[in-house]
Amino acid sequence: MSQDLEQLTALNRTYVASVQNCDVKRFDEILAPEFYCSNPDKTLVDRAAFLEQTARPIAIRNLHAFDVIIRIMGDFAIIHAATSYTTADGQQATGRYTDCWAKKNGAWLAVSAHVSR
Repeated sequence: MSQDLEQLTALNRTYVASVQNCDVKRFDEILAPEFYCSNPDKTLVDRAAFLEQTARPIAIRNLHAFDVIIRIMGDFAIIHAATSYTTADGQQATGRYTDCWAKKNGAWLAVSAHVSR
């Protein structure tokens, strides 16, 4: 496994865990200044709004990513994955996400996310 693939695999795990744990500090470290996220409710939020959104407790539990596909194209990478989670009312549910990452000054930063449920 290449070093970039190892780094992106670890970052993907961190990203998913940070969503579940409302870890604004970690997102502040790994989001690029130009980050945007397309939410499941069809809203588009910039970095600042995403950090505010992340700080609010989420209603889902047991968020897990699977079927992760990481494509690296030089200093740009796309991560596609499926998710499973438990809703606030205890139902099992699934979703998908696509995250785009750019390598800047030797570090991978998330520049875009698209989440669907």
